Amino acid sequence: MRLTVVGCSGSYPGPDSPASCYLLEAEHDGRTWRILLDLGSGALGALHRYADPLSIDAVLLSHLHADHCLDLAGYYVLRKYHPSGPQPRIPVWGPVGTADRMARAYDLPLDPGMHEEFDFREWDGPIEIGPFSVQPVAVDHPVPAYALRVAVDGVVVGYSGDTGPCAGLDLVASGADLMLAEASFREGDDNPPNLHLTGVDAGDLAAREGVRRLVLTHVPPWHDPQVALDEARGRYDGPAELARAGASYELHAAPQA
Repeated sequence: MRLTVVGCSGSYPGPDSPASCYLLEAEHDGRTWRILLDLGSGALGALHRYADPLSIDAVLLSHLHADHCLDLAGYYVLRKYHPSGPQPRIPVWGPVGTADRMARAYDLPLDPGMHEEFDFREWDGPIEIGPFSVQPVAVDHPVPAYALRVAVDGVVVGYSGDTGPCAGLDLVASGADLMLAEASFREGDDNPPNLHLTGVDAGDLAAREGVRRLVLTHVPPWHDPQVALDEARGRYDGPAELARAGASYELHAAPQA
């Protein structure tokens, strides 16, 4: 499985990156399958650098804050009006109300909204998309939100979405080959509860759950990302790094003992 960071800026696009979007690719049945984890503000334009946007097989939304979903509005335009003609519908998974949220974002009537371009589905248990097995797990955020655990042939990527520390996040991270963990807050600040992680939280999570590689993401532009990384490395002695737009990871199953 290949993971490419399309966008990793927290809360809004930053000077070096769009907001949240991660491209996962895997070979299956003689072709490359591609899914997106989130499609946040500014991400659609950057996606063109890494894959043909018309080659995406599904979009998986962790929650409905703008920095995780709003570029689906532009993607609707691309698929509806592309010069090659209207494109086949692709599935979009998200929390309850995703279809109506996206229609309102583009000032469309709820019927048909974007239903002619996307097959909207609500998270209600594990799903399969080609080679990808995806487990959505509810996590702690002010709106309905999910962390996602994606597996292909024994390789596991965990994605926190936005969340405070919680049991659901532990489940998604457990034994992950790579964990994309948000680190929006700094330890020691007066942080509101049940909203985001600090670097310390992410490092503790990785150490506690046996993560093989930790990638910190969703650091807002107003914070120094090195602070988040230093916090995480103080609690986790495995490989840890900052997400960077354009970074790509080739992931393989751990060798058997």
